[in-house]
Amino acid sequence: MCWNIAGRKAPWRELFAMGADVALLQEARKPPPDVAPEVELGGAPWLEHQFDRWCRVVRLSDRVRVEHFTQIDPISMAKPGEMPVSGIGTSAAARVIPQDGEPFIAVSMYARWMGPLPTVPTKWRVGFADGSAHRAISDLSAFIGHEDPGTHRILVAGDLNMNPDVRPQDEYWIHRSRTVWTRMEALGLDCLGPHDGPTYHTTRGSPENPSIQLDYVFASRGFSDSITARALNKPEEWGSSDHCRLLIEVSP
Repeated sequence: MCWNIAGRKAPWRELFAMGADVALLQEARKPPPDVAPEVELGGAPWLEHQFDRWCRVVRLSDRVRVEHFTQIDPISMAKPGEMPVSGIGTSAAARVIPQDGEPFIAVSMYARWMGPLPTVPTKWRVGFADGSAHRAISDLSAFIGHEDPGTHRILVAGDLNMNPDVRPQDEYWIHRSRTVWTRMEALGLDCLGPHDGPTYHTTRGSPENPSIQLDYVFASRGFSDSITARALNKPEEWGSSDHCRLLIEVSP
């Protein structure tokens, strides 16, 4: 399951009710005390004291083992079990080892909004998300050591805060958004959608009136053939965040 929980407590209490094995979370604060003993989070994120909403890979069942990668500064060569990261709160990774099937790398990805420098004139109220997305992709590249995508088993999912197919009147932003998809494709990662509608509603919206798709699933070409993704975006299944959940099924 993939879910941007918007820093809220209620989604933590809903995680286990889905029966999922692993959750790829974005904008996750620490779980509330009544849930914390049941949640396996792995190590603290890189520079945790500087930010309060993180990507997380969370084990939810005994059907899998999860080996978390420890985040370190983006310098030189990492040691086994380490992951250099260059953007605060933009990614988290773990090796998922199911009881049935082969292990794979699971990455939670979040394209945080960033703003231009204070001295730069701007008309962008919320800034831009593609900068954070490209930082996360750079970090993800460390898991790719061969030009043949078939040598990798990588699943990436998260909130990209962009959609390359919206606002047809604004070619500038469409072009910038598409650079993210082009770069993922160049790394051998297929976009799996989901293709069933919006995944986000604004503060003025609701699950009955969602506005846009911002959440996506990618997987290594070849491995992607065994993966399906669906947006749980019907009002009765939406959940307690402004983003709906993405249900991801990986066949053995």
